[in-house]
Amino acid sequence: MYKIVLIRHGESVWNKENRFAGWVDVDLTEKGISEAHRAGKSLKDAGFSFDLAFTSVLKRANKTLDIILGELGEQNIEVRKSWKLNERHYGALQGLNKSDMATKYGEDQVKLWRRGYDVLIPPLSKDSDMYPGKDPLYADLKESEIPLSENLKDVVNRVVPYWTSDIVPQLKGSRKIIIAASGNSLRALVKYLDDMSEADIVEFNMPTGIPLVYEMDGDLKPIKKYFLADEAVLKQALESVVNQGKAKK
Repeated sequence: MYKIVLIRHGESVWNKENRFAGWVDVDLTEKGISEAHRAGKSLKDAGFSFDLAFTSVLKRANKTLDIILGELGEQNIEVRKSWKLNERHYGALQGLNKSDMATKYGEDQVKLWRRGYDVLIPPLSKDSDMYPGKDPLYADLKESEIPLSENLKDVVNRVVPYWTSDIVPQLKGSRKIIIAASGNSLRALVKYLDDMSEADIVEFNMPTGIPLVYEMDGDLKPIKKYFLADEAVLKQALESVVNQGKAKK
C-alpha cells in the first residue's frame, strides 16, 4: 500500500480579502501561518514523516510546506518545485473580489468560474502587470506555456502528466511524499485519482491548511482518503470555501 499527503496552502492574503489569486504570488496571512503549524502538528501526531516534497513556485504553498516540515523536524528533505502545480490561472478575474462578482453576475456564474471543469473565463491581457511572462519566476517557460486564463480542464492537463512523470516513480520507489499546492491544482489531481466526473468535481472543495491523506493499492488506485482534522474544524473550513462565492448581503 502507498500513502501520499496533499495539502492546500494556508489562508493567503487574497483568500482573506476574497479575491481571485491565481498565479499572483500573494503571501500567507497570520491565520494561514497558524493553519500550516496546525497541519504540521496533526501530521506529526498521526505519525507521518516525509523524505520528499513537491510544491508549486508560489510562496503561499512554499511557506506552508516549510512550516509543516519545521513542525516535523524535516526541514532538510528534498523539495521539488514546479509551476505545473501552480494554482489555476484566473485570467482577467485575478485580483477581483468574488462576492462583488457574485453580486454583479450571480452566484451561479461565479461558481462556474471557480469550479466549472471546462468553463471559459476572460483572458488576462499581456499588458497587465499580472502577466506571468513579466515575472522572473517563469523566465524559463516558453510563451506557449504561459496561460492567459485556465479552467480546471487546463489544470488537469498540466498536473496529471507531472504526476505521472515526476511523482509516480518516486512514490513507487517507496519515497514518503507530501504535495503542498493550491486548491485547483489539488482538485485536478483528486479528479484524476478518484476518476471523478466533471459534475462531481464541481462540488468538491479543498479547505486551506488541512491535510488530505490518500491510501492507495499497488496500482495507485485509492483505497481510502480522508482529511486529517477534527470534524468540526473541517466543516467550518469547507463552509468558508463555499461562502467565498456568495454575494454580499
